[in-house]
Amino acid sequence: MILLAAGEIFNVADQSVQSNVAVATAILAGLVLEKGVIQRVLRKDIMQESVIYQEIRKEALVEGVQRVAVNLLREGMSVEMIARVTGLTAEQIQQLQVPDVKNQQ
Repeated sequence: MILLAAGEIFNVADQSVQSNVAVATAILAGLVLEKGVIQRVLRKDIMQESVIYQEIRKEALVEGVQRVAVNLLREGMSVEMIARVTGLTAEQIQQLQVPDVKNQQ
């Protein structure tokens, strides 16, 4: 089934539409197929051009930076230093501050 979908995707003339449909197909296929199968059938380079892919990637990057900031806060690094290291604003970092559960027990 995914091979049929891939064939149709590659017949789409508009590159932007082709990329978006490829990503959407990969996401849906991921519900029932293994990652390797999807990667063999759908070209990664086409999917990376998709606005959907770019948005997912951007969100993942932001979440990763926020996790690093939280870890640095837990290690006692100052908000100002974390801002310099991560590129987050002091306000963004302060919103991430959570009490350390271990120290409250």
